[in-house]
Amino acid sequence: MTADQALQALQVGAVDIIPDGELLKKLKADSGGAATRGRKLTVKLGLDPTRPDIHIGHAVVLRKMRQFQELGHKVVIIIGDFTAMIGDPSGRSVTRPPLTLEETRANARSYVEQVGKILITEDPQRFELRYNSEWLEHLGFAEVIKLASQLTVAQMLEREDFKNRYTTGTPIGIHEFLYPFAQAYDSVPIKADVEMGGTDQKFNLLVGREVQRAYGLEEQVVFTMPLLVGPDGRKMSKSYDNYIGITEEPSEIFRKLMKVEDQYLQTYFELCTDLEPEEIKMVMKKGGMVGAHRVLATLVSAAYTLPRIPEKIDLEFAKEQGIEFQYSNCNAHIIKIASEGTLASVVDKVIAADERYQEVSKGGIPDEMPTVSLEPGAYPVAKLFTESKLTASNGEARRLVEQKGLRIDGEVVTDANQQINLDKPIVLQRGKDKFVRVKKSG
Repeated sequence: MTADQALQALQVGAVDIIPDGELLKKLKADSGGAATRGRKLTVKLGLDPTRPDIHIGHAVVLRKMRQFQELGHKVVIIIGDFTAMIGDPSGRSVTRPPLTLEETRANARSYVEQVGKILITEDPQRFELRYNSEWLEHLGFAEVIKLASQLTVAQMLEREDFKNRYTTGTPIGIHEFLYPFAQAYDSVPIKADVEMGGTDQKFNLLVGREVQRAYGLEEQVVFTMPLLVGPDGRKMSKSYDNYIGITEEPSEIFRKLMKVEDQYLQTYFELCTDLEPEEIKMVMKKGGMVGAHRVLATLVSAAYTLPRIPEKIDLEFAKEQGIEFQYSNCNAHIIKIASEGTLASVVDKVIAADERYQEVSKGGIPDEMPTVSLEPGAYPVAKLFTESKLTASNGEARRLVEQKGLRIDGEVVTDANQQINLDKPIVLQRGKDKFVRVKKSG
């Protein structure tokens, strides 16, 4: 593949590649025009370990990085264990509470395994994992001053989030101004050629170019991908708790994708799958909204059932896993065409997820659900739901009882103080699709 062909493939789905023409130059460097024979690029992504899960919003960028790997380039994932102690202010209307170094490292432990579901992690020529505490923890104050001198206060206040907070009188901590510099400095020790991120990271990524220049390095290319909104329409974020984790059970991924609001469905197809535009139109026309949701949920949940997702998540991938779709009456139905081996395990899990979703959506109680064991005795309803982790507090449970949002064995709960005895296993339900089976321990 030539450098021009590689660039054409990499550009698909990208929002910004800054500066124009620079990525092509890097791909062509010392290659005689062949991207796969030239200098291998270092492609950087920083991850903020405020929660232990990577979600499919992250996967939009990670799948693009997989493309770089397929072209022979090296991906460097930097876990922001040190910068998380500052708290990324991007898109924030208030100061984010900082975490301790121990908390960030605890959350980061599962990241290696999770990114391995998307990236090629076993080849040291194409993957490296670093923690930015390696260099930031020992950075002297003189270096911090040098970094801070690269931008003015006026430039910092050009950022939309800072500008809004300054205009409304919402406090901005000086430490928050340091975050872009800390993230930018990460590009210095690894000599990043490309830094990737969502569109909300564009300012931070551009600061990386300024900092590299200050340290006499060739400046990185800024490569941004679209942000995937959550099923509720807000930015998909670990902080908002509206995300779809890539290591969640297939039934959970399937359920959450079936709840994506209709106006965001096409965007989900574009960012989470590799269907061609005409294929997306066909699915949405023949399957209707319900059927199109089912196709999306099937493709994505099947992909993340595998130890590593395929290079392409498309209809051909589904067929390889023993899955086809039958369209009728503006709906789509999953048809199993495989019956043994690893293929069967994928298709069976997807079909089970679909059956569970349909059963719950019709008001039924599924057979499979988490089980919680509690000490024998009687519990007030509010405490029972809180102990079972279906509500965050007794107060939340009481509010949901008033809204008729809690059920026990299918019956609506009307009294938050009602005593429930655990003589036999019972099923607790919150809303339409959250279930827990509770039994006494021992």
